Amino acid sequence: MPSGISPEVRASVAIPDQLESPLGKLSFFDGLPDPGSIGTIYDLLDLTRAIEVYLNTVPGASLVAMRKGFREAGLDGAGMLGYTEPRANSGSLFLTPNTETTYGTAFLDLKANGPLVIENPPNSLCVIDDFWFRYVADLGLAGPDRGAGGKYLLLPPGYEAEVPDGYHVLRTPTYTNWLVVRTLGGVPDIRRTRVYPLAQADDPPANTFENLAGKRFNTVHANDESFYTEIDTLIQEEPAEALDPERAGQCAAIGLVKGRPFAPDERMRRILAQAAPLAAAIARALVYRPRDPEAYVYPGGTWLNAFVGGSYEFVRDHARLLDARTQFHYFATVITPAMAAARVGTGSAYAYTAMDSKREWLDGSRSYRLTLPAGIPAKNFWSVDLYDTQTRSLLETDNPYPSVMGHDTGGAELFFGPQPPAAGAANWVRTVPGKAWFAMLRLYGPLEAWFDKSWRPGDIEPLG
Repeated sequence: MPSGISPEVRASVAIPDQLESPLGKLSFFDGLPDPGSIGTIYDLLDLTRAIEVYLNTVPGASLVAMRKGFREAGLDGAGMLGYTEPRANSGSLFLTPNTETTYGTAFLDLKANGPLVIENPPNSLCVIDDFWFRYVADLGLAGPDRGAGGKYLLLPPGYEAEVPDGYHVLRTPTYTNWLVVRTLGGVPDIRRTRVYPLAQADDPPANTFENLAGKRFNTVHANDESFYTEIDTLIQEEPAEALDPERAGQCAAIGLVKGRPFAPDERMRRILAQAAPLAAAIARALVYRPRDPEAYVYPGGTWLNAFVGGSYEFVRDHARLLDARTQFHYFATVITPAMAAARVGTGSAYAYTAMDSKREWLDGSRSYRLTLPAGIPAKNFWSVDLYDTQTRSLLETDNPYPSVMGHDTGGAELFFGPQPPAAGAANWVRTVPGKAWFAMLRLYGPLEAWFDKSWRPGDIEPLG
Protein backbone atom coordinates (compact mmCIF):
# COMPACT_ATOMS: atom_id res chain seq x y z
CA MET A 1 0.00 0.00 0.00
CA PRO A 2 1.42 3.45 -0.88
CA SER A 3 2.61 5.35 2.12
CA GLY A 4 2.46 9.04 2.88
CA ILE A 5 -1.00 9.57 1.32
CA SER A 6 -3.37 11.40 3.65
CA PRO A 7 -6.82 9.99 4.47
CA GLU A 8 -8.37 13.10 2.92
CA VAL A 9 -6.69 12.42 -0.43
CA ARG A 10 -7.64 8.73 -0.30
CA ALA A 11 -11.25 9.69 0.34
CA SER A 12 -11.26 12.15 -2.58
CA VAL A 13 -10.24 9.45 -5.10
CA ALA A 14 -12.49 6.72 -3.70
CA ILE A 15 -16.23 6.06 -3.70
CA PRO A 16 -18.25 5.22 -0.58
CA ASP A 17 -19.81 1.80 -0.08
CA GLN A 18 -23.29 3.32 -0.26
CA LEU A 19 -24.38 6.07 -2.66
CA GLU A 20 -27.78 7.65 -3.14
CA SER A 21 -28.97 8.24 -6.73
CA PRO A 22 -32.19 9.51 -8.35
CA LEU A 23 -32.99 5.88 -9.24
CA GLY A 24 -32.22 4.35 -5.85
CA LYS A 25 -29.34 3.37 -3.57
CA LEU A 26 -26.11 2.10 -5.15
CA SER A 27 -23.83 -0.32 -3.31
CA PHE A 28 -20.10 -0.98 -3.76
CA PHE A 29 -17.47 -3.34 -2.34
CA ASP A 30 -14.19 -1.47 -2.11
CA GLY A 31 -15.01 0.54 -5.24
CA LEU A 32 -16.54 -2.35 -7.18
CA PRO A 33 -20.23 -1.97 -8.05
CA ASP A 34 -22.44 -4.53 -6.35
CA PRO A 35 -23.99 -6.81 -9.01
CA GLY A 36 -27.42 -5.71 -7.85
CA SER A 37 -26.51 -2.05 -8.48
CA ILE A 38 -25.03 -2.39 -11.96
CA GLY A 39 -28.41 -2.42 -13.70
CA THR A 40 -29.44 0.73 -11.83
CA ILE A 41 -26.16 2.42 -12.73
CA TYR A 42 -26.72 1.78 -16.42
CA ASP A 43 -30.33 2.92 -16.15
CA LEU A 44 -28.99 6.14 -14.64
CA LEU A 45 -26.46 6.52 -17.48
CA ASP A 46 -29.12 5.92 -20.15
CA LEU A 47 -31.52 8.33 -18.45
CA THR A 48 -28.81 11.01 -18.37
CA ARG A 49 -27.94 10.43 -22.03
CA ALA A 50 -31.58 10.51 -23.09
CA ILE A 51 -32.09 13.84 -21.32
CA GLU A 52 -28.95 15.20 -23.01
CA VAL A 53 -30.17 14.01 -26.42
CA TYR A 54 -33.49 15.79 -25.95
CA LEU A 55 -31.92 19.09 -24.84
CA ASN A 56 -29.25 19.04 -27.53
CA THR A 57 -31.38 17.91 -30.48
CA VAL A 58 -34.46 20.08 -29.90
CA PRO A 59 -33.49 22.16 -32.99
CA GLY A 60 -33.71 19.14 -35.29
CA ALA A 61 -36.90 17.79 -33.75
CA SER A 62 -38.50 21.19 -34.27
CA LEU A 63 -37.99 21.06 -38.04
CA VAL A 64 -39.00 17.40 -38.31
CA ALA A 65 -42.30 18.26 -36.61
CA MET A 66 -42.74 21.37 -38.75
CA ARG A 67 -42.26 19.45 -41.99
CA LYS A 68 -44.73 16.79 -40.79
CA GLY A 69 -47.30 19.47 -39.98
CA PHE A 70 -46.85 21.20 -43.32
CA ARG A 71 -47.25 17.89 -45.14
CA GLU A 72 -50.50 17.24 -43.28
CA ALA A 73 -51.65 20.72 -44.36
CA GLY A 74 -51.01 19.80 -48.00
CA LEU A 75 -47.60 21.43 -48.41
CA ASP A 76 -45.73 18.49 -49.87
CA GLY A 77 -43.87 18.21 -53.12
CA ALA A 78 -41.33 19.98 -55.27
CA GLY A 79 -42.10 23.59 -56.03
CA MET A 80 -44.78 23.99 -53.33
CA LEU A 81 -44.61 27.09 -51.14
CA GLY A 82 -46.92 27.95 -48.29
CA TYR A 83 -47.86 31.43 -47.13
CA THR A 84 -50.08 33.03 -44.50
CA GLU A 85 -52.72 35.43 -45.80
CA PRO A 86 -53.58 37.81 -44.38
CA ARG A 87 -51.14 36.71 -41.65
CA ALA A 88 -50.43 33.97 -39.11
CA ASN A 89 -53.18 33.22 -36.59
CA SER A 90 -53.82 31.08 -33.53
CA GLY A 91 -55.58 28.27 -35.40
CA SER A 92 -52.46 26.09 -35.71
CA LEU A 93 -49.67 25.11 -33.36
CA PHE A 94 -46.53 26.93 -34.48
CA LEU A 95 -43.72 28.22 -32.29
CA THR A 96 -44.13 31.98 -31.61
CA PRO A 97 -45.27 33.22 -35.04
CA ASN A 98 -45.77 36.93 -35.59
CA THR A 99 -49.33 38.03 -36.30
CA GLU A 100 -48.23 41.20 -38.12
CA THR A 101 -46.09 39.70 -40.89
CA THR A 102 -47.00 37.51 -43.84
CA TYR A 103 -44.65 34.55 -44.16
CA GLY A 104 -43.76 32.30 -47.06
CA THR A 105 -42.23 28.90 -46.40
CA ALA A 106 -41.04 25.76 -48.15
CA PHE A 107 -39.05 22.63 -47.37
CA LEU A 108 -36.36 22.05 -49.98
CA ASP A 109 -35.58 18.40 -50.74
CA LEU A 110 -32.17 18.09 -52.40
CA LYS A 111 -32.18 14.31 -52.24
CA ALA A 112 -35.32 14.05 -54.36
CA ASN A 113 -34.69 17.01 -56.65
CA GLY A 114 -30.92 17.53 -56.77
CA PRO A 115 -29.52 21.07 -56.73
CA LEU A 116 -32.26 23.67 -56.44
CA VAL A 117 -32.49 27.20 -57.77
CA ILE A 118 -34.17 29.79 -55.53
CA GLU A 119 -35.18 33.12 -57.02
CA ASN A 120 -36.07 35.50 -54.22
CA PRO A 121 -38.17 38.60 -54.93
CA PRO A 122 -36.83 42.14 -54.47
CA ASN A 123 -37.09 43.80 -51.05
CA SER A 124 -37.31 40.48 -49.29
CA LEU A 125 -35.86 38.99 -46.11
CA CYS A 126 -35.29 35.29 -46.74
CA VAL A 127 -33.43 32.67 -44.72
CA ILE A 128 -32.36 29.10 -45.41
CA ASP A 129 -31.67 26.82 -42.43
CA ASP A 130 -30.54 23.21 -42.68
CA PHE A 131 -32.49 20.27 -41.24
CA TRP A 132 -30.59 20.39 -37.95
CA PHE A 133 -31.80 24.01 -37.75
CA ARG A 134 -28.43 25.61 -38.43
CA TYR A 135 -27.98 28.73 -40.49
CA VAL A 136 -27.13 28.26 -44.18
CA ALA A 137 -27.70 31.69 -45.79
CA ASP A 138 -29.61 34.94 -45.95
CA LEU A 139 -31.22 35.93 -49.24
CA GLY A 140 -32.55 39.40 -49.98
CA LEU A 141 -31.83 42.52 -47.96
CA ALA A 142 -29.44 40.70 -45.62
CA GLY A 143 -27.96 38.55 -48.42
CA PRO A 144 -25.57 39.11 -51.29
CA ASP A 145 -28.30 40.42 -53.63
CA ARG A 146 -28.85 43.31 -51.12
CA GLY A 147 -32.58 43.36 -51.72
CA ALA A 148 -32.46 43.52 -55.51
CA GLY A 149 -33.61 39.91 -55.87
CA GLY A 150 -31.29 37.22 -57.10
CA LYS A 151 -30.73 33.66 -58.22
CA TYR A 152 -29.30 31.26 -55.65
CA LEU A 153 -28.14 27.72 -56.22
CA LEU A 154 -28.44 25.37 -53.24
CA LEU A 155 -26.14 22.36 -53.56
CA PRO A 156 -26.64 19.08 -51.66
CA PRO A 157 -24.03 17.48 -49.38
CA GLY A 158 -20.98 16.15 -51.21
CA TYR A 159 -21.89 17.77 -54.53
CA GLU A 160 -18.79 17.70 -56.77
CA ALA A 161 -20.15 18.28 -60.28
CA GLU A 162 -19.46 21.46 -62.21
CA VAL A 163 -21.25 24.52 -60.86
CA PRO A 164 -22.74 26.81 -63.54
CA ASP A 165 -22.19 30.56 -63.54
CA GLY A 166 -24.84 33.13 -62.81
CA TYR A 167 -25.83 32.06 -59.30
CA HIS A 168 -25.03 32.87 -55.71
CA VAL A 169 -23.84 29.39 -54.72
CA LEU A 170 -24.85 27.92 -51.35
CA ARG A 171 -23.72 24.62 -49.86
CA THR A 172 -25.55 22.80 -47.08
CA PRO A 173 -24.66 19.76 -44.96
CA THR A 174 -28.22 18.32 -45.10
CA TYR A 175 -30.51 17.24 -47.94
CA THR A 176 -33.60 18.82 -46.40
CA ASN A 177 -33.54 22.57 -45.81
CA TRP A 178 -36.11 25.11 -44.69
CA LEU A 179 -36.77 28.32 -46.65
CA VAL A 180 -38.50 31.27 -44.99
CA VAL A 181 -39.61 34.25 -47.09
CA ARG A 182 -40.71 37.67 -45.86
CA THR A 183 -41.30 40.54 -48.26
CA LEU A 184 -42.08 44.23 -47.91
CA GLY A 185 -44.70 43.80 -50.63
CA GLY A 186 -46.65 41.06 -48.82
CA VAL A 187 -48.31 38.10 -50.53
CA PRO A 188 -48.01 39.39 -54.13
CA ASP A 189 -44.23 39.51 -53.72
CA ILE A 190 -44.07 36.18 -51.91
CA ARG A 191 -45.79 34.64 -54.94
CA ARG A 192 -42.92 35.92 -57.08
CA THR A 193 -40.58 33.49 -55.30
CA ARG A 194 -39.39 30.70 -57.59
CA VAL A 195 -37.97 27.31 -56.57
CA TYR A 196 -37.06 24.70 -59.17
CA PRO A 197 -34.43 22.03 -59.89
CA LEU A 198 -31.25 23.15 -61.62
CA ALA A 199 -31.89 20.36 -64.14
CA GLN A 200 -35.01 22.29 -65.28
CA ALA A 201 -33.45 25.76 -65.29
CA ASP A 202 -33.91 26.13 -69.06
CA ASP A 203 -37.67 25.70 -68.70
CA PRO A 204 -38.58 26.08 -65.01
CA PRO A 205 -41.91 24.57 -63.97
CA ALA A 206 -44.51 26.78 -62.31
CA ASN A 207 -44.61 26.83 -58.53
CA THR A 208 -47.70 26.00 -56.47
CA PHE A 209 -48.69 28.33 -53.63
CA GLU A 210 -50.83 27.19 -50.71
CA ASN A 211 -52.43 29.53 -48.15
CA LEU A 212 -51.82 27.96 -44.74
CA ALA A 213 -53.62 30.60 -42.68
CA GLY A 214 -57.01 28.88 -42.73
CA LYS A 215 -55.70 25.38 -42.03
CA ARG A 216 -55.42 23.62 -38.67
CA PHE A 217 -52.26 21.63 -38.08
CA ASN A 218 -49.45 21.04 -35.60
CA THR A 219 -45.77 21.87 -36.21
CA VAL A 220 -44.52 21.54 -32.60
CA HIS A 221 -42.31 18.58 -31.63
CA ALA A 222 -43.31 16.01 -29.02
CA ASN A 223 -42.60 16.23 -25.29
CA ASP A 224 -43.03 12.50 -24.69
CA GLU A 225 -41.00 9.46 -25.78
CA SER A 226 -42.06 9.93 -29.42
CA PHE A 227 -39.59 12.83 -29.48
CA TYR A 228 -36.83 10.27 -30.03
CA THR A 229 -38.65 8.82 -33.05
CA GLU A 230 -38.70 12.34 -34.53
CA ILE A 231 -34.93 12.53 -34.09
CA ASP A 232 -34.48 9.07 -35.62
CA THR A 233 -36.30 10.32 -38.73
CA LEU A 234 -33.70 13.03 -39.13
CA ILE A 235 -30.72 10.76 -38.38
CA GLN A 236 -31.83 8.18 -40.96
CA GLU A 237 -32.49 10.76 -43.70
CA GLU A 238 -29.36 12.84 -43.42
CA PRO A 239 -25.63 12.08 -43.80
CA ALA A 240 -24.02 10.89 -40.57
CA GLU A 241 -21.42 13.66 -40.87
CA ALA A 242 -24.16 16.30 -40.88
CA LEU A 243 -24.21 16.09 -37.07
CA ASP A 244 -21.15 16.80 -34.93
CA PRO A 245 -19.55 13.69 -33.34
CA GLU A 246 -20.39 14.77 -29.79
CA ARG A 247 -24.17 14.94 -30.36
CA ALA A 248 -24.04 11.94 -32.69
CA GLY A 249 -22.36 9.99 -29.87
CA GLN A 250 -25.08 10.97 -27.41
CA CYS A 251 -27.71 9.78 -29.89
CA ALA A 252 -25.87 6.53 -30.59
CA ALA A 253 -25.66 5.80 -26.85
CA ILE A 254 -29.46 5.44 -26.72
CA GLY A 255 -29.82 3.56 -30.01
CA LEU A 256 -30.21 6.41 -32.53
CA VAL A 257 -27.69 5.38 -35.19
CA LYS A 258 -27.63 6.04 -38.92
CA GLY A 259 -28.49 2.89 -40.87
CA ARG A 260 -29.84 0.95 -37.88
CA PRO A 261 -33.48 0.50 -36.83
CA PHE A 262 -34.43 2.41 -33.71
CA ALA A 263 -35.93 -0.41 -31.66
CA PRO A 264 -35.61 0.26 -27.92
CA ASP A 265 -36.43 -2.69 -25.68
CA GLU A 266 -38.93 -2.45 -22.84
CA ARG A 267 -36.30 -1.19 -20.39
CA MET A 268 -35.13 1.56 -22.73
CA ARG A 269 -38.69 2.54 -23.65
CA ARG A 270 -39.39 3.01 -19.96
CA ILE A 271 -36.30 5.21 -19.61
CA LEU A 272 -37.17 7.30 -22.68
CA ALA A 273 -40.69 7.79 -21.36
CA GLN A 274 -39.15 9.14 -18.16
CA ALA A 275 -36.43 11.19 -19.83
CA ALA A 276 -38.49 13.22 -22.30
CA PRO A 277 -40.79 14.92 -19.75
CA LEU A 278 -37.83 15.56 -17.44
CA ALA A 279 -35.91 17.18 -20.29
CA ALA A 280 -38.98 19.20 -21.26
CA ALA A 281 -39.20 20.39 -17.65
CA ILE A 282 -35.60 21.61 -17.89
CA ALA A 283 -36.30 23.32 -21.22
CA ARG A 284 -39.29 25.13 -19.73
CA ALA A 285 -37.21 26.42 -16.84
CA LEU A 286 -34.60 27.65 -19.32
CA VAL A 287 -37.24 29.45 -21.39
CA TYR A 288 -39.40 31.03 -18.71
CA ARG A 289 -36.98 31.53 -15.78
CA PRO A 290 -33.39 31.26 -17.10
CA ARG A 291 -30.56 31.42 -14.57
CA ASP A 292 -27.97 33.03 -16.86
CA PRO A 293 -27.85 36.75 -15.95
CA GLU A 294 -27.28 37.59 -19.62
CA ALA A 295 -30.73 36.21 -20.40
CA TYR A 296 -32.26 39.31 -18.77
CA VAL A 297 -32.40 42.41 -20.93
CA TYR A 298 -32.29 44.70 -17.88
CA PRO A 299 -30.74 43.84 -14.50
CA GLY A 300 -33.52 43.22 -12.02
CA GLY A 301 -36.17 43.25 -14.77
CA THR A 302 -38.36 40.55 -16.25
CA TRP A 303 -37.83 40.98 -20.01
CA LEU A 304 -35.73 38.18 -21.52
CA ASN A 305 -33.37 37.81 -24.48
CA ALA A 306 -34.22 35.15 -27.04
CA PHE A 307 -30.57 34.98 -28.18
CA VAL A 308 -28.37 34.86 -25.08
CA GLY A 309 -24.84 35.90 -25.98
CA GLY A 310 -25.87 37.54 -29.26
CA SER A 311 -24.60 34.60 -31.34
CA TYR A 312 -26.71 32.70 -33.87
CA GLU A 313 -24.36 29.76 -33.24
CA PHE A 314 -24.79 30.08 -29.46
CA VAL A 315 -21.06 30.45 -28.85
CA ARG A 316 -19.38 32.62 -26.24
CA ASP A 317 -15.67 32.58 -25.34
CA HIS A 318 -15.14 29.52 -27.56
CA ALA A 319 -17.81 27.58 -25.63
CA ARG A 320 -21.19 26.40 -26.85
CA LEU A 321 -24.01 27.95 -24.83
CA LEU A 322 -25.98 24.73 -24.45
CA ASP A 323 -28.70 26.23 -22.29
CA ALA A 324 -29.10 29.20 -24.64
CA ARG A 325 -29.49 26.90 -27.65
CA THR A 326 -32.17 24.87 -25.90
CA GLN A 327 -33.87 28.03 -24.64
CA PHE A 328 -34.19 29.53 -28.11
CA HIS A 329 -35.23 26.43 -30.02
CA TYR A 330 -37.78 25.29 -27.45
CA PHE A 331 -39.97 28.30 -28.15
CA ALA A 332 -38.77 29.98 -31.35
CA THR A 333 -37.83 29.33 -34.98
CA VAL A 334 -35.54 30.74 -37.72
CA ILE A 335 -31.78 31.01 -37.21
CA THR A 336 -29.95 33.90 -38.87
CA PRO A 337 -27.25 36.34 -37.75
CA ALA A 338 -29.69 39.14 -38.62
CA MET A 339 -31.93 38.04 -35.73
CA ALA A 340 -29.20 37.31 -33.21
CA ALA A 341 -27.46 40.65 -33.61
CA ALA A 342 -29.81 43.18 -35.19
CA ARG A 343 -28.33 46.45 -36.41
CA VAL A 344 -29.66 49.93 -35.79
CA GLY A 345 -32.55 50.65 -38.14
CA THR A 346 -32.62 47.20 -39.77
CA GLY A 347 -34.13 43.83 -38.98
CA SER A 348 -35.98 43.37 -35.74
CA ALA A 349 -35.31 43.13 -32.02
CA TYR A 350 -37.13 40.89 -29.55
CA ALA A 351 -37.82 40.56 -25.83
CA TYR A 352 -40.27 38.29 -24.06
CA THR A 353 -41.52 37.50 -20.56
CA ALA A 354 -43.85 35.14 -18.71
CA MET A 355 -43.49 37.15 -15.48
CA ASP A 356 -45.19 40.22 -14.10
CA SER A 357 -43.42 43.04 -12.28
CA LYS A 358 -43.49 40.99 -9.06
CA ARG A 359 -41.82 38.08 -10.88
CA GLU A 360 -44.99 36.02 -10.61
CA TRP A 361 -46.28 34.03 -13.58
CA LEU A 362 -48.70 35.80 -15.90
CA ASP A 363 -52.13 34.39 -15.12
CA GLY A 364 -55.01 34.45 -17.61
CA SER A 365 -57.45 35.01 -14.75
CA ARG A 366 -55.90 38.36 -13.81
CA SER A 367 -55.68 41.78 -15.48
CA TYR A 368 -52.41 43.54 -16.33
CA ARG A 369 -51.03 46.73 -17.84
CA LEU A 370 -47.89 47.17 -19.95
CA THR A 371 -46.50 50.67 -20.42
CA LEU A 372 -44.34 51.42 -23.44
CA PRO A 373 -42.80 54.83 -22.67
CA ALA A 374 -42.62 57.62 -25.23
CA GLY A 375 -39.89 57.29 -27.81
CA ILE A 376 -40.56 53.65 -28.72
CA PRO A 377 -37.39 52.84 -30.69
CA ALA A 378 -38.96 51.27 -33.78
CA LYS A 379 -38.36 52.88 -37.18
CA ASN A 380 -41.03 50.76 -38.89
CA PHE A 381 -43.50 49.51 -36.26
CA TRP A 382 -43.75 47.61 -32.99
CA SER A 383 -45.96 44.76 -31.79
CA VAL A 384 -46.75 42.69 -28.71
CA ASP A 385 -48.06 39.14 -29.22
CA LEU A 386 -49.41 36.77 -26.56
CA TYR A 387 -48.57 33.06 -26.48
CA ASP A 388 -49.67 29.88 -24.74
CA THR A 389 -47.01 28.68 -22.27
CA GLN A 390 -47.83 25.02 -22.96
CA THR A 391 -47.66 25.03 -26.76
CA ARG A 392 -45.50 28.17 -27.20
CA SER A 393 -47.98 29.02 -29.97
CA LEU A 394 -50.34 31.97 -30.26
CA LEU A 395 -52.82 32.16 -27.40
CA GLU A 396 -56.22 30.81 -28.50
CA THR A 397 -59.07 33.19 -27.68
CA ASP A 398 -62.07 34.57 -29.57
CA ASN A 399 -59.56 36.73 -31.49
CA PRO A 400 -57.27 34.72 -33.80
CA TYR A 401 -54.72 37.57 -33.65
CA PRO A 402 -53.91 37.98 -29.92
CA SER A 403 -51.71 41.02 -30.36
CA VAL A 404 -51.38 44.79 -30.44
CA MET A 405 -49.27 46.66 -32.97
CA GLY A 406 -48.54 50.30 -33.61
CA HIS A 407 -46.59 52.78 -35.69
CA ASP A 408 -46.82 55.59 -33.15
CA THR A 409 -43.57 55.99 -31.22
CA GLY A 410 -45.09 58.41 -28.71
CA GLY A 411 -45.78 55.72 -26.13
CA ALA A 412 -48.64 53.35 -25.39
CA GLU A 413 -50.47 51.56 -22.61
CA LEU A 414 -51.49 47.96 -23.31
CA PHE A 415 -53.91 45.88 -21.27
CA PHE A 416 -54.26 42.12 -20.88
CA GLY A 417 -56.94 40.17 -19.04
CA PRO A 418 -60.13 38.13 -19.30
CA GLN A 419 -62.27 41.27 -19.51
CA PRO A 420 -61.58 44.60 -21.26
CA PRO A 421 -60.57 47.55 -19.10
CA ALA A 422 -62.88 50.50 -18.57
CA ALA A 423 -60.60 52.53 -20.85
CA GLY A 424 -58.04 51.56 -23.46
CA ALA A 425 -59.98 48.64 -24.96
CA ALA A 426 -58.38 49.31 -28.32
CA ASN A 427 -55.05 48.21 -26.80
CA TRP A 428 -56.50 45.22 -24.94
CA VAL A 429 -55.81 41.53 -25.57
CA ARG A 430 -58.06 38.88 -24.02
CA THR A 431 -56.50 36.16 -21.87
CA VAL A 432 -57.97 32.83 -20.74
CA PRO A 433 -58.81 32.14 -17.08
CA GLY A 434 -56.91 29.17 -15.77
CA LYS A 435 -54.23 29.43 -18.47
CA ALA A 436 -50.81 31.02 -18.22
CA TRP A 437 -49.36 33.10 -21.06
CA PHE A 438 -46.28 34.99 -22.13
CA ALA A 439 -45.74 38.13 -24.18
CA MET A 440 -43.23 38.99 -26.87
CA LEU A 441 -42.28 42.56 -27.75
CA ARG A 442 -40.99 43.07 -31.29
CA LEU A 443 -39.39 46.24 -32.62
CA TYR A 444 -39.07 46.45 -36.42
CA GLY A 445 -36.18 48.64 -37.42
CA PRO A 446 -34.90 48.95 -33.82
CA LEU A 447 -33.22 52.27 -33.06
CA GLU A 448 -30.21 53.23 -30.96
CA ALA A 449 -32.28 53.73 -27.79
CA TRP A 450 -33.02 49.99 -27.77
CA PHE A 451 -29.40 48.98 -28.05
CA ASP A 452 -27.99 51.46 -25.53
CA LYS A 453 -30.97 50.74 -23.24
CA SER A 454 -31.83 54.41 -22.76
CA TRP A 455 -35.41 53.35 -23.56
CA ARG A 456 -36.90 50.56 -21.49
CA PRO A 457 -40.37 48.99 -21.64
CA GLY A 458 -42.17 48.73 -18.36
CA ASP A 459 -42.58 45.37 -16.69
CA ILE A 460 -46.08 43.95 -16.95
CA GLU A 461 -47.99 45.22 -13.90
CA PRO A 462 -50.85 43.32 -12.22
CA LEU A 463 -54.00 45.38 -11.73
CA GLY A 464 -56.52 45.19 -8.90
